[in-house]
Amino acid sequence: MSDEAFHTKGDPAVKEIPPKAPDLSAWYTAVTLKAELVSYSPVRGCVVLRPYGFGMWENLQRELDARFKDTGHENAYFPLLIPEHLLMREAEHVEGFAPEVAWVTQGGQETLTERLAIRPTSEVIIGVMYAEWIQSHRDLPVLINQWANVLRWEKATRPFLRTMEFLWQEGHTAHATAGEAREETLKMLEVYREFAENVAALPVYAGAKSASERFPGAIETYSIEALMPDGKALQSATSHDLGQNFSKAYDITFTGADQQIQHVHTTSWGMSWRMLGAVIMAHGDDRGLRLPPKLAPIEAVIVPIVKSGDDAPLQKAREIGAALKKAGYRVRVDDRDQKPGWKFAEWEMRGVPLRIEIGAKDLESGSVVVVRRDLARGEEGQKTTVPVGNLAAELRPLLSAVHDSLYAQAKAFLDAHTFRVSDRAEFFAKCADRSGMIDIPWCARPECEAYVKAETSATTRNTRPLEPGDAACVACGEPAKVRAFFAQSY
Repeated sequence: MSDEAFHTKGDPAVKEIPPKAPDLSAWYTAVTLKAELVSYSPVRGCVVLRPYGFGMWENLQRELDARFKDTGHENAYFPLLIPEHLLMREAEHVEGFAPEVAWVTQGGQETLTERLAIRPTSEVIIGVMYAEWIQSHRDLPVLINQWANVLRWEKATRPFLRTMEFLWQEGHTAHATAGEAREETLKMLEVYREFAENVAALPVYAGAKSASERFPGAIETYSIEALMPDGKALQSATSHDLGQNFSKAYDITFTGADQQIQHVHTTSWGMSWRMLGAVIMAHGDDRGLRLPPKLAPIEAVIVPIVKSGDDAPLQKAREIGAALKKAGYRVRVDDRDQKPGWKFAEWEMRGVPLRIEIGAKDLESGSVVVVRRDLARGEEGQKTTVPVGNLAAELRPLLSAVHDSLYAQAKAFLDAHTFRVSDRAEFFAKCADRSGMIDIPWCARPECEAYVKAETSATTRNTRPLEPGDAACVACGEPAKVRAFFAQSY
């Protein structure tokens, strides 16, 4: 999706969703609009998150926030604007973000004497505050998360995947020792991996980023990487060990138990609404979205099949809907004046995990038909007849089955498109062809990675320790230091 699309008056009319395989980009744009996840805004590169899309974000936020609190973190909020002189203190950080920073130069009728940066990330302003708050080793650790919006002056934009303004969370912690900071960094990486698999039904590879892909100012960056249907990787969350770089730049010190003044060790970690883009692309099909139940705004939609003059199915649908809501389910009764077939297609397109059908014959039998969205039409297990009295009890295992099925399908795709390569020519060909995740022993040299990128557009996604028998880098022949996944990426 180009920037120009964000200048249109109103959303482009999307009458049909094109097939997914021939043009993933066209499919993706159409489904995000037609499913009413987003609308284009008058501001270049920015979108409006519509209620259905925001419902997905709320569920992501709720699930992730619970995990943060379970690991001892608290939420806070910090200012959107950062004075220029503060931003400039950490040189590597500034250099890394300089092309993406937007500046405020005027307030009302006043020309500002100092520019204010609109946060591209919050290490700077949070570091300044931590310098005030932290005095003693007794004040540590500081474990804070922020749910916020940030702005980066992107040129090429696409809903969820890359927009100028986006929603995310960013955790920022301070610790007394390097070991504690590294433990925190890896702990949050595992939180993200577990979330991706158990909430988003998305298999990922977790590992350390290369030096070239490292967050500006970090001593180590870790990521989870998912694979999209077009063979491109999508970085879905990152966790950074910042060492003492930011604490020295912003003078965050504490008095240790030995009465010595020391700089703290800090971390930062984040996941944005890009994860929703990953879910849309990885799970969707030619009919539209297929949403993992824990992220779906509506877990089950109830569609009454009403014939002229008989509204008994509608009344029963409303009764069932009220009972399921009371039981804790996110449900909706579709009582609109539309034909059932139209409603079926509408909710399939919007990816609701379960559809509950109830007509006159179902009333007679005291049962309903439950239809799973994750399975193809006519596939064994797609439709299940459930007694009304058992519905509340049986929906939860059915929702779990939908999640497991989506995960299994995505995992099968990832496995089939992960290649352990030992031949140099094959490596470069697969990188250039966007075959998937290309797994090789690698030398970890920036110049090697730069050469691969220049030749194929692929970069390392993340790395992990060598295995027995790994000797030479497949890309260049130098001694291998790590195993690395290479792929083209979003």
